[in-house]
Amino acid sequence: MSKFFFVFIALFLPALVSGGRESCSCDNSDGAATEHNAAKEAMKYKVGSIASVLVAGAAGVSLPLVGKKIRCLRPENDIFFMIKAFAAGVILGTGFIHILPDAFQDLTSPCLGQNPWGDFPFAGFIAMTASIATLMVDTFATSFYQRRHFSKTKQVIADQERADDHAGHVHVHTHATHGHAHGSAAAPTGELSLADLIRYRIISQVLELGIVVHSVIIGISLGASLSPATIKPLLVALSFHQFFEGMGLGGCISQAQFRWRSAAAMATFFSLTAPVGIAVGIGISGVYRDNSRTALMVEGSMNSASAGILIYMALVDLLAADFMNPRMQNNLGLQLGANISLLLGAACMSVLAKWA
Repeated sequence: MSKFFFVFIALFLPALVSGGRESCSCDNSDGAATEHNAAKEAMKYKVGSIASVLVAGAAGVSLPLVGKKIRCLRPENDIFFMIKAFAAGVILGTGFIHILPDAFQDLTSPCLGQNPWGDFPFAGFIAMTASIATLMVDTFATSFYQRRHFSKTKQVIADQERADDHAGHVHVHTHATHGHAHGSAAAPTGELSLADLIRYRIISQVLELGIVVHSVIIGISLGASLSPATIKPLLVALSFHQFFEGMGLGGCISQAQFRWRSAAAMATFFSLTAPVGIAVGIGISGVYRDNSRTALMVEGSMNSASAGILIYMALVDLLAADFMNPRMQNNLGLQLGANISLLLGAACMSVLAKWA
């Protein structure tokens, strides 16, 4: 995951910076003095936003991990389903209401020209392609790890059966038969547990990928902005959805039962991506122009892909997996609570997206 982040920066940051030097008829130039004063005031909010977003993201992703020691926040409790549903609603609202409309706006900008950007809905196409690609990665990765781990499990069972058969030549026949049956009966339970574990690990990694892409893009946008009026609502919205996206991701990491070092690394990486994006945006704010052709194409494409990934993950891997869980299916109160939490999360993010 960290390799992906550095590759992303290496590939797309030069394009964004060079794109800032391109001219476009959509550029609005104010007086130099007014622009300088606005930039000076905006810098105060940018520095504050780094701390605010860092704390919000770290608190959100750490809460489910630390919550293993808090009884009401453990994955086996009902409240965990409702918290995760609320976080999934925030992620869903982020994809549909916040990211995707911005991507459509970027990729249909007059600065890009009518042909081909105005003649084809590239934002929707890229989002659809990203969703399908996520499904493929999800499917192939799950089947690959299941084959690899189950082949090892079956080999262990085969070795145990051979040992039981060998013991039958020394002990009585009934004892050997009992041992063989015991070994066979234990296999399915281990396989089901292993399948769930693999599934949760893949979900957590793919979900972090989608969140990271968006966090870097919106962080760069916030850091490069020279308008305090733009930064203030964006700061509130970014802090809010970093916190609850972190809770959703932290819940998946908790269920995946990673080793403590791996879980801490994933949580730290998520917490740092948006602040690093803001810092990068501050660094390139002198040459970056968000309505240049290159910046519009890069941001629009990456936002579209991020929206597709987040929408797929929220609907398929977070909501469908939990809402079709037999425990929720057999508990009407839990179903109502989870659905209300989902709607509240989506509504809150939708309102904040309007501010941003």
